[in-house]
Amino acid sequence: MSTIPGAWRRTAAGAGLLSPDGDVAPTIFAEMSAAAVRTGAINLGQGFPDEDGPAEVLDAARSAIADGVNQYPPGRGNPELLAAIAEHQRRFYGLEVDPAAEVIVTAGATEALTATLLALIDSPDDEVVVFEPYYDSYAAAVALAGARLRTVPLRLPDFQPDLDALAASVTDRTRIILVNDPHNPTGTVFSPEVGAEIVRLAERHEAIIVTDEVYEHLTFSAPHVPLATRPGAAERTLTISSAGKTFSTTGWKIGWVHGPADLITAVLTVKQYLTYVNGSPFQPAIAVGLGLPDAFFANAAATLRRKHEILGEGLRTAGFEVIPPQGGYFTVADAGALGGSDAAAFCRALPERAGVVAIPLSAFVSAEHQDRFAGLVRFAACKRVEVLEEAATRLASATF
Repeated sequence: MSTIPGAWRRTAAGAGLLSPDGDVAPTIFAEMSAAAVRTGAINLGQGFPDEDGPAEVLDAARSAIADGVNQYPPGRGNPELLAAIAEHQRRFYGLEVDPAAEVIVTAGATEALTATLLALIDSPDDEVVVFEPYYDSYAAAVALAGARLRTVPLRLPDFQPDLDALAASVTDRTRIILVNDPHNPTGTVFSPEVGAEIVRLAERHEAIIVTDEVYEHLTFSAPHVPLATRPGAAERTLTISSAGKTFSTTGWKIGWVHGPADLITAVLTVKQYLTYVNGSPFQPAIAVGLGLPDAFFANAAATLRRKHEILGEGLRTAGFEVIPPQGGYFTVADAGALGGSDAAAFCRALPERAGVVAIPLSAFVSAEHQDRFAGLVRFAACKRVEVLEEAATRLASATF
């Protein structure tokens, strides 16, 4: 494998998967999922629900299949879904979006992000600024696009960035500021001050803002506020989201990106040669989901918040120091008091010791910043209540 040329090498290196001898190592997610199968442990490592989404959405997909919506949709996306995305942005955030020119449907948020980076990166000197820890695909996609990743570490205890460090990281070489809010893996929601500084810096350095907002409807204390709603931001912001997290349909891979028409055209030019189109019968079904009553979205957030509470209670009883999330699927806990200063080693031992699988936060951190997040472990709360209760019982009764 080490002798095969190509962009795969820098992609694997960017993701931290390339060994010194040139072989590609499995991801920690694959490793820990295999450990769950081998040991019978409860898998709180990967972020996918174990419950189906709303019946209205599932029924709409079945109807679409039965009605023959099984061939290629238009390249930009099913018109019904494009209109629903535009209406959703107006309804929840007051954003006016032209569904015909300012939205495209993608194969999940991951394709939207990768297509955006491939479309807008133009030079090996271009830099993409991200907050660290970062969702693991970011580094791989930046490397694939041939750009440089520049990270701004988030600070404990609330996982907010230092604004001076942010300002120092954004320069005239910055092509994109990539913002994941609500944030995976930490569960933080960035403060208004952070949002304002991101917009100020993007304007000053003529950077493009790309936002990953897949957890937009899963915040626990206040409604989500997209960066595109801030003064001066809309004309330089591409907003990415998807249906998977909101409607528990992660396997459908229906995402979207919207923003200024010229930027969307650039992304579409690349996206059409990646997946071309996807998920034809799922697209009108997600249009139904986006139009569900406000009560659905409020209940989804409230239900997930309660699941985090159940998980957090078990973690505290076990001796972890829990950092309560403000949104999203994941709870982060410090295993230092349990001898888990090396979070990767701790997580590898956890299936045997407690019958639970988790992911070390080090999996989302660049090599030079590993020490900042030593001992921190990510647990997924997006499971059935009875599963979380059993996991909490196992953790509380484990011997560390």
